[in-house]
Amino acid sequence: MPLKLEIVTPESRIYSEMVDMVTLPGRAGEMGIYPNHVPLMTQVSAGEVLVRKGGQTQALAIGEGFVEITGERVAILTDMGIKADEIDEAKAEEARKKAEARLQEKLSDEESAAVSAALAHSLAQLKVKRRHRG
Repeated sequence: MPLKLEIVTPESRIYSEMVDMVTLPGRAGEMGIYPNHVPLMTQVSAGEVLVRKGGQTQALAIGEGFVEITGERVAILTDMGIKADEIDEAKAEEARKKAEARLQEKLSDEESAAVSAALAHSLAQLKVKRRHRG
């Protein structure tokens, strides 16, 4: 019995398919989710989601967010989601450098939070892209 995985950002639903297993970046570390998982709602960290389906593994980069898990469904609500093969490594590297440089400036708390989120997004994309070069 497969799981329905949905990944939703404020802009769109970037993933909605039946899968065999999902590995996601939880606050306390990686979490592996199989069908019939105990219901759970928790935060996810910016990082890599691995989707196992029919013997194939697909990687996606996500930002901060929440996940709701039931026995049949995994719903990730996040501020960023992108498939590994759609990541532009040069753009992500440039965004990382800009964010790191901005963090050296004197920023308001709000600016600092936005720049930290941008840095987390670029680092997640770079991790996924570099691990799954195709």
